[in-house]
Amino acid sequence: MPARATVTVDLGKVRANARAVVDQLPGISVVAVTKVTCGSPQVGRAMLAGGARALGDSRLENAQRLRDAGLTAPIWLLRAPPPELAGETVQLTDVSLESELETVVALDNAAAAAGRRHAIVAMVDLGDLREGMLPADLPAFLGRVNVMDHIDIAGIGVNLTCYGAIVPDEDNLGRLAELAAQSEKQLGRPLLVSGGNSGSIGMATSGRMPAAVNSLRIGETILLGVDTLTREPTLGLHLDAVTVSAPVIECFVKPSLPSGMSAQDAFGNFPTFTDRGERRRAICALGRQDAPPDGLAPVDPRVEVLGASSDHLILDIDAMDRPPALGESVTFVPTYAATLQLFTSPYVHKVFTPPA
Repeated sequence: MPARATVTVDLGKVRANARAVVDQLPGISVVAVTKVTCGSPQVGRAMLAGGARALGDSRLENAQRLRDAGLTAPIWLLRAPPPELAGETVQLTDVSLESELETVVALDNAAAAAGRRHAIVAMVDLGDLREGMLPADLPAFLGRVNVMDHIDIAGIGVNLTCYGAIVPDEDNLGRLAELAAQSEKQLGRPLLVSGGNSGSIGMATSGRMPAAVNSLRIGETILLGVDTLTREPTLGLHLDAVTVSAPVIECFVKPSLPSGMSAQDAFGNFPTFTDRGERRRAICALGRQDAPPDGLAPVDPRVEVLGASSDHLILDIDAMDRPPALGESVTFVPTYAATLQLFTSPYVHKVFTPPA
């Protein structure tokens, strides 16, 4: 029984989820995104074994981790680097998502110095207001990049849902398809068309995806098994490929209503409480420094997450037949936000099963 908070990744379920997603997307190349796991090589291998054609990550540190582990699959850098990191970008990754000409110039120079070529996907903003140039600027951008000696224009792409929560639909992805056709005519060759992330899967599986879209960048749906537009289960995927367990460090019957004069809590909030009488509650060795408490769903439905401080997760366990013993772990399924934070926390142990 682990003596500290532990994230467990079932690599068999990750592989099975990847295979199910790939099989549901005929004609679309899947770039499997490892960033929520901080570039875990074990997870990357499982995704590739499930049929992904490449791996995507947003940080060069994670790309380095994947390369150091011996992965030779194509790696996409999903967050454009500052020009000063162009050298690392061309050394560690094969493709990067770009919208700033100055950065692409730096990549061209770095690739020349390294005796390599580097491919880019030109990103356009179609409403979500994260990265991407405005569509009107795309032809001039492509014209400038197309004459560079060490840069290949792999395709064009869009990001949706991540910042502005804009849903992929016939309008925005139809516009992407139009831009792709115009760009292919301008360059005189076919292009990869990257139609977004996990949020675009529903367009494809419902038959509404424009035929031009031939690539998606998918992470959350493979790892957590949910439709990212609704956070509901999708495609019959495993929902528990990632779990987190934390040991109980205290278990008492206490009042459910704090007593005394109240002020702000440790995070500047003014919490409210309902008097439910005396209830048995447990504290687990996990806190907001590791994960948001509202992103942890107990596997045992008799457990209720009440809240957390920096280092203590407070649970109502009154409905359990027997209280957990000290050191006994309580297990949760994390949301995307919680998974991201759990993998980033150095205080949470990571276990991969079966071993990669």
